[in-house]
Amino acid sequence: MDTNVRPESMARITTIELANQFIDEQVKAVREQVKDGKVLLALSGGVDSSVVAALLIKAIGKQLTCVHVNHGLMRKDESENVVKIFGSELDANLVYVDATDRFLDLLAGVSDPERKRKIIGAEFINVFADEARKLQGVEFLAQGTIYPDILESIKQAEGKKAVKSHHNVGGLPEDLNFKLVEPIKLLFKDEVRVVGEALGLPHGMVYRQPFPGPGLGVRCLGAITRDRLHALREADAILRDEFSKNGLAEKVWQYFIAIPDIKSVGVKDESRYEGWPAIIRAVNTKDAMSATIEEIPYAVLHKITARITEEVEGINRVLYDLTPKPTGTIEWE
Repeated sequence: MDTNVRPESMARITTIELANQFIDEQVKAVREQVKDGKVLLALSGGVDSSVVAALLIKAIGKQLTCVHVNHGLMRKDESENVVKIFGSELDANLVYVDATDRFLDLLAGVSDPERKRKIIGAEFINVFADEARKLQGVEFLAQGTIYPDILESIKQAEGKKAVKSHHNVGGLPEDLNFKLVEPIKLLFKDEVRVVGEALGLPHGMVYRQPFPGPGLGVRCLGAITRDRLHALREADAILRDEFSKNGLAEKVWQYFIAIPDIKSVGVKDESRYEGWPAIIRAVNTKDAMSATIEEIPYAVLHKITARITEEVEGINRVLYDLTPKPTGTIEWE
């Protein structure tokens, strides 16, 4: 039997009861696979890796070590929340690595988005591999692989154009010869969220909106600077706060701020003030192949604009991107 193929008889996980049944089955399967071995997991704070972490903590406890790499491109308070939830509340073995300077030094002066993505991806692997080598006796690597990842890999094997392979960490050095543990690899994203709820993860983590691997690195458009990155992080936090207050957080599939490397003249404290524009992007989609623009009430937009321009140093304009996909893409880079 091909363990990478979802059985036709497998019920869709749509209720907490079915999720609990799945959790019990996977806890048993993980214990049988791992026995008394040690497992390593790259914990990004995203839905998939967080659900895998919570499931493995339930199955094998301290045999699991989670490594959270803060590349300096996370949204406001995200790394702190990962440490709080997994390090304090779930009592996981958690290794926190603040690699901000390491990443931002490599990205200095790099404006091409594909180069930025490659630098961030490669350096993440380097940092994770460095931490893995410090740990003794680790035999297994856990991953948040889900079923769409496997379907993409199947397409790739058939010679079709694929988005990515299902080896989510990818490209690890040969000396790190791990066996894979992938407990949610036959689930779709909506099922993963139900399992996360059943495991007791916070609602905000389970329903975290899609966030690109390079993080804010592809929303700080052009060459990344620390001051513009800081402004982006603060403006994005205001956007998310106002969307939450106004009932838009779960109505809109993805929403974020992008800040380009341009300035325009403005007025602040009765003086000339050059600042960056903050661009709001808010889209809905079913498959990410096309996307429509969410109609945000003007009162909410005015509130967001006032807060960003008053509270965030360096920003003097707020714009709303009305471009659907196509012709635009969801992200700007």
